[in-house]
Amino acid sequence: MPEPEPARGWLRRLTAGLSKSSRALTTGITDIFTKRKLDDDTLQELEDVLIQADLGVETAMRITEAVAEGRYDKEIEPEEVKAILAREVAAVLEPVAQPFEFDAAQQPFVILVVGVNGSGKTTTIGKLGAIATREGFSVKLAACDTFRAAAIDQLKVWGERSGASVMARPQGSDASGLAFDAFKEAKEDGTDILIVDTAGRLQNKAHLMEELEKIVRVLKKHDETAPHSVLLVLDATTGQNAISQVELFQKSAGVTGLIMTKLDGTARGGILVALSQKFGLPVHAIGVGESIDDLQPFDADEFARAIAGSE
Repeated sequence: MPEPEPARGWLRRLTAGLSKSSRALTTGITDIFTKRKLDDDTLQELEDVLIQADLGVETAMRITEAVAEGRYDKEIEPEEVKAILAREVAAVLEPVAQPFEFDAAQQPFVILVVGVNGSGKTTTIGKLGAIATREGFSVKLAACDTFRAAAIDQLKVWGERSGASVMARPQGSDASGLAFDAFKEAKEDGTDILIVDTAGRLQNKAHLMEELEKIVRVLKKHDETAPHSVLLVLDATTGQNAISQVELFQKSAGVTGLIMTKLDGTARGGILVALSQKFGLPVHAIGVGESIDDLQPFDADEFARAIAGSE
């Protein structure tokens, strides 16, 4: 979950979506390694290009060391460097590439979705709900981002579109009270999956964290194992800011997995590699567009080849 579309069509869109990130990397690599021997200067330039692409210092050093191995003071083709880049990126990503699965034994299976405003969080919830209903699950969406009228309205639209029921209250309502009642109703009417939207305004981090912690507490009053999944939605265009977002939401909500959106709008797609290296959290899905089919299960090898421009 979600079901992959035919592989070739998705791979084509993923490659196109990651073209900005790939272009930044591959142009730099080609410029460095065309008719030049591998020496300290070229290795330093390569490391700089990798760090600028948001791959992270650890991964950049890992790739640079792999390129240098047995090749020092020799000419190396840009294509060979790209192949090494793809291989090393895949090695970082493979342990975290985990499909998202529901535990049918939990009813309702509660998914808490967190992320900053503008990350694509509410849209991602709508897509998850649509995919789940398409697979035959009954779904309830809880509009607990009560701070934004737009988020409430957006969730209602997704509910209508996907066949999921939506519990919503007027803007400014108590979010934790709504979460409590949504769980109660889902339990009573036998709903399979409850997906809870949350506020993501970072202007007042203390208030955000208190609200999230309170939502988690009230869900546990119904079921001490809830929420069963806490998904953090990250916007790839934020680059290095994604690291502090993971740290913040880990602390307040106990993140169990990541979904990264908007990979088609940035040259900073490498941040997913840096996050995987640093946190080791499961990456369940990635998004390269607005439609339901643009959210797909994360495949480490596909991503690595697309970002490295390596076929």
